Amino acid sequence: MKVSISLGGSLLTRGEPAQTFRRYAAALKRLKEMGHTLIVVCGGGKRAREWIDIARDLDADARTQDRLGIHATHLNALLLIAALGSDAHPHIHRRSSEIRRNLGERILVGGGHLPGSSTDYRAVLFAEAAGADRIVNATDVSGVYDMNPKVHHGAVKLDRINYTQLEKIVRNSCEQTPGKYRLFDLKAVKRASRLGIPLVFVDGTDPSEIVRAVEGGHSGTVVSG
Repeated sequence: MKVSISLGGSLLTRGEPAQTFRRYAAALKRLKEMGHTLIVVCGGGKRAREWIDIARDLDADARTQDRLGIHATHLNALLLIAALGSDAHPHIHRRSSEIRRNLGERILVGGGHLPGSSTDYRAVLFAEAAGADRIVNATDVSGVYDMNPKVHHGAVKLDRINYTQLEKIVRNSCEQTPGKYRLFDLKAVKRASRLGIPLVFVDGTDPSEIVRAVEGGHSGTVVSG
């Protein structure tokens, strides 16, 4: 199976740094050993938000804020490549043409590329370029809820929804500004919907849940149709 994974920066920037990257690298290596072809796009996480906040305080425009976030994703991508060792292609992938050229046995790792969209959108573009069978969005939330679960204690997790429902939830619940795309980038939702590729949201704080998102048995949300 070909899988494009959007790996939230909030996962990569928590705990003891080197150990955290090793844990995610181990899960990705396991999927590779099972025969899956992987593309992983790293988010920027806490460090990206800190730099964006500083830029905002300096009255930097949105494009500059986005560029800072993009650089943060590249730092995380480099660290993940280091953790993966010979199992990863050494290049940070930014463009779909690079995915098509390098897709093969090694894990491809990427980050952000252009201001105005998130790494979620990049993961969808890469899925399109690779002809992926599935997109996995791994963050610190256990799936898609009818409302933001970090704000509304009565929010209900949805096990299976369609893309129209997801777009409505994103529009109603999620801020779409640099460093604050929250659930999923609206541009990414629209493009994934057009492609018709199933999208799985899982709580990636346990790296094994990412494996289950591909192999089956996960506890997240499936978006299709």
